[in-house]
Amino acid sequence: MAMNQETQAARRYHQATKHSPMSVRQSGHSLDWANKPNPFKIYPDLDVIPLPQNLPETGVPALEAIGKTEVRGSEEAVPELAQVAHVLYYSAGITKKMVFPGESIYFRAAACAGALYPIEIYLVCEDIPGLEAGVYHFSPVDFGLRRLRRGDYRGALAGASGDESQVERAPVVLVFTAITWRSSWKYRARSYRYHFWDAGMILANCLAASAAQALPRKVVMGFVDKTVDHLLGIDGFYEKSLALLPLGWTSELPAPAPGDIPELHLAVELLSREQVDYHPIDEIHQASMLEDSESVKRWRASRFAGKSKNHEEELYPLKPMEASNYPDKAIEAAILERGSSRHFREEATSFEELSTMLELAIAGFPADWRDTWDDSMNDLYINIHAVDNLAAGAYYLHRRDKSLVILGEGDFRHHSAHLCLGQPLGGTSSATVFYLADLEAILDTYGNRGYRLAQMEAGIIGGKLYLAAYALGRGATGLTFFDDDVVDFFLAENAREEAIFVTALGEPAGPLQQRGKLVRMSPGDAVKY
Repeated sequence: MAMNQETQAARRYHQATKHSPMSVRQSGHSLDWANKPNPFKIYPDLDVIPLPQNLPETGVPALEAIGKTEVRGSEEAVPELAQVAHVLYYSAGITKKMVFPGESIYFRAAACAGALYPIEIYLVCEDIPGLEAGVYHFSPVDFGLRRLRRGDYRGALAGASGDESQVERAPVVLVFTAITWRSSWKYRARSYRYHFWDAGMILANCLAASAAQALPRKVVMGFVDKTVDHLLGIDGFYEKSLALLPLGWTSELPAPAPGDIPELHLAVELLSREQVDYHPIDEIHQASMLEDSESVKRWRASRFAGKSKNHEEELYPLKPMEASNYPDKAIEAAILERGSSRHFREEATSFEELSTMLELAIAGFPADWRDTWDDSMNDLYINIHAVDNLAAGAYYLHRRDKSLVILGEGDFRHHSAHLCLGQPLGGTSSATVFYLADLEAILDTYGNRGYRLAQMEAGIIGGKLYLAAYALGRGATGLTFFDDDVVDFFLAENAREEAIFVTALGEPAGPLQQRGKLVRMSPGDAVKY
């Protein structure tokens, strides 16, 4: 764990990848569209195993599914293949396409910066109804699986996770990776942050979809990177393991991992004609790796002591709607309707709706690095632009009291747009949520890997806000930002927190110019790439 404790690596990376008005103006970066990476990972020599297309419809209200922080099934909760397919489709499946003359752009179930889709999902399972034990890659392009290894390798993941109890007992474990070039083609060295935001968005959908099916689940970020990479046949450089998500529960422990797991030598289609490597990404990823099972156990024993800020100012308690009054819209419908808003009308949302979205976002989720709300790494600061019965201004969300604390009244639409890299969406929203975290304290607790945690947690919170907004008929979008300007706007000069992420919430407006035709897609619909 020595490299992980040398936290100057995370500090250097964060500082080097900050946006400022000057850095953006002087960037000079242009996109080589002819070299844009393929958004699909293709194994040309492996046969596809089709997933069921007649997926379960749970009917569980979206807000209820989003808000479930724990799901406890019976002692035996072994999902059938159709249930696994449900989680995969409603988290990473292709749900719609925009058709232009001569081409189509495919959109997936969860938000992704730039629609570049760097996140891949693998499945490691025992024999479950409908699928033999093995290691598989999920292919959204044909909604199927490709088998990379035959046999039960869950023991390898259990060992790599330091014998994490949920991983040990799960019949199915999803593994999330990122193909760096898909993001760095556009976002360059900063794309390592995007990996976790994009993975967090997908995980938010996974958590809600699995909760709707009463499947136990848990986000696991503590594991031996090289063991997981080796099992999947990836190199840890061009493609990196990010997280595990065990699904279900079984009373039987998996067999120990084989002593010598052979290397995989599988052909994969090229992403693009050439790639650019960004050293800061390689440095932070290597420096945040955990080297062996014992290192993972020591790392997981750490707990970040979230600090509850004390305020003398008046508190404005959140007023979320009662669960009995939740809209009937099922989680499946909310996910299918979800899309990143491109325009907001400058109209007000109700305080009840905003309160509901915020309460669900901070409700927590099962993870191996956190226990209660006190462990949350991201503090939420909110510029309220148009919310009924609440003065416009800058606020802080006091988690313990579930209340807003006003930092200053005023119309901050212009400020919000500036902070969000000059993007109008940051100011035309009803409310824009800025995530800040005490990186110094996080790195002191978890080492460099704490940087991964802070970004991943922000992505999951943002994903929950997305889903809650669409469940309520509102819109949402994730935005990037001028790092230090955000900190300067909300905090005193000597504050330690750093900007992590931004989500804008509001009343969606139709696109100013519809250049293509939006078409809904179902599992198994033909995709041209």
